[in-house]
Amino acid sequence: MKRRLRVVIARVSAVSLLAAGGVAAVVLTNQADAAVSLNDSDVTANLWEWNWPSIAKACTGDLGPAGYGAVQVAPPQESITLPTSVDGVHPWWEVYQPVSYAISSRLGTRAQFASMVTACHTAGVRVYADAVINHTAGHGNSYSTGYAGSKFTPGSFDYPAVPYTTTDFHHAGDGSCNDEDGQIDDWNNVAEVQNCELSSLSDLKTGSSGVRDKIAGYLNDLISLGVDGFRVDAAKHIAQADFAQIKSQLRTTTAEGRAPYVEQEVMPGGTGGLANSTFTPNGDLIGFSYARGLATQFRDGTLSNLSGIPSWSLDASSAQTGAMITNHDTERDGSTLRYQDGSAYTLANYFVLAYPYGKPFLYDGFTFSTSATGQSPPADANGFVSDTDCGNGKWQCITRSTGVKGMVAWHNAVAPVTTVSDFTATSGSVIGFHRGSLGWIGLNASGSASTASYPTGLADGTYCDRITGGATGSGCAGTSITVSGGKATVTIPAGGAVAIDTNAKSAGGSATTAPTATATAGPTASSCSSVAVSFAADVTTEWGQNVFVLGNQDALNNWGTSGGVALSSGTYPVWTGAVSLPKNTTVEYKYVKKDGATVTWESGENRTFNTGTACTKTLTDTWK
Repeated sequence: MKRRLRVVIARVSAVSLLAAGGVAAVVLTNQADAAVSLNDSDVTANLWEWNWPSIAKACTGDLGPAGYGAVQVAPPQESITLPTSVDGVHPWWEVYQPVSYAISSRLGTRAQFASMVTACHTAGVRVYADAVINHTAGHGNSYSTGYAGSKFTPGSFDYPAVPYTTTDFHHAGDGSCNDEDGQIDDWNNVAEVQNCELSSLSDLKTGSSGVRDKIAGYLNDLISLGVDGFRVDAAKHIAQADFAQIKSQLRTTTAEGRAPYVEQEVMPGGTGGLANSTFTPNGDLIGFSYARGLATQFRDGTLSNLSGIPSWSLDASSAQTGAMITNHDTERDGSTLRYQDGSAYTLANYFVLAYPYGKPFLYDGFTFSTSATGQSPPADANGFVSDTDCGNGKWQCITRSTGVKGMVAWHNAVAPVTTVSDFTATSGSVIGFHRGSLGWIGLNASGSASTASYPTGLADGTYCDRITGGATGSGCAGTSITVSGGKATVTIPAGGAVAIDTNAKSAGGSATTAPTATATAGPTASSCSSVAVSFAADVTTEWGQNVFVLGNQDALNNWGTSGGVALSSGTYPVWTGAVSLPKNTTVEYKYVKKDGATVTWESGENRTFNTGTACTKTLTDTWK
């Protein structure tokens, strides 16, 4: 069951920044109040370094309809612009070096940001902003201009657009930071971790009421634009008493009239002996330990070890953990799974939505080379980030894939049950479990399909697999599963999953199941709502390679290399498989070979066809 929360958004505008304190002067107007409904879900899509128009489009077209509760966006404040750096032109980490609190950045203008928030709210999706409040740009920078044109003097700690001066920062030997070079060297020293510089970034003196007022003013400005919460960058490096005082100055959100949500970045280790419980009074914690533990199990294929949340997962209580598979830092240092891990990464995303621990944060950034992890997101020559295009191979788009959106719906459907029942491991790499009487899932990390009988907890009937499309008006978009006597015999594909729940049942107790590639007959055109497209591709592969179909449809993973339609090698060298696609639709697609993180695309232009009106269609191709 997906409930909707009805709220009223007041039209709000921040009309000026007070020069003396930088605190937004907010004017509330009574015009054009609009009622919207926000999704009652704790699932967040982290669309990292997507620009504002692209996020607005994602909220409207994918996140809202799929039932996501929130979208997390990259830091919106003005940052330094770096035409050159050790990581090339306009590295991604520019956005973590603020030069002012103007909402004008490489991701878009203030007007575009406000428009994005409105679009997301209209689609039922909250907006959480990544807040960089521990520091400003590094004082060793040789460049001194921001994306909105603000000038600053790095070596003099002078940021007139805020304004900040040298007295607003910690310095070596100032009584707070007693390290001789002003840098964090002793990670077991609380004062050093919180009052000295992280990677030469100018550390703000949050013990000063003037600094706290300016930070609170910035966050309140974002709240006035409709922001519903914050991911607090480098929260480990801010004294918690200081942050508590900043929080106490924050207004309630415009959409729901409540305190903004707070998730804090507190990486494991190096907290000067401070326990995680030191930070939880101020908000949730990002689940770094949980993500690292899951990475081990899914990389090793040891899913049977997931029968209970072990000690490595306990960043905080379930209620105060942002459960993730990866983020922009950990995918680059390899400490967690990342999109290059292929099916292991996809399965882990399904699991984090299935297992009742934490609030799921699903991540999509941009593709990168593991040998050049600092590179810019797709951008123009001036560093302004390009619109997200899930078909050009430059962006990660798992949050809009059919399987993940299906699992968001599954997660929302089973939310009332917070325990796992009948955890069944048919092998070390194949598991199944259910959430009370509301939903069952099976995951297979092995290299071959697995068939077994599982207790599902569900009432008898025919259910539609969420991973392959869920229910349609007349049956199932993909695989149908029959439950009899509370049990189901299920074939879980290699490196795949099957998930069923009470909100995705086949109409009338029967299902329209996508046929295999060898099927020669099907229902009449008038009795089907989609087209079962079969692929038969002659592809010569090397040992370890598998063949997938990617394309411009949700069912083809919108070109995202982390998923796609997996083909079977049962009639090698002809690889076969099937997928359900909408009628009368022009489809672009290509075949790819995957070997772990290595993806090889066939050459030439995209293949195209129109699905037409018949219930089935077969495509016979040869690798180009």
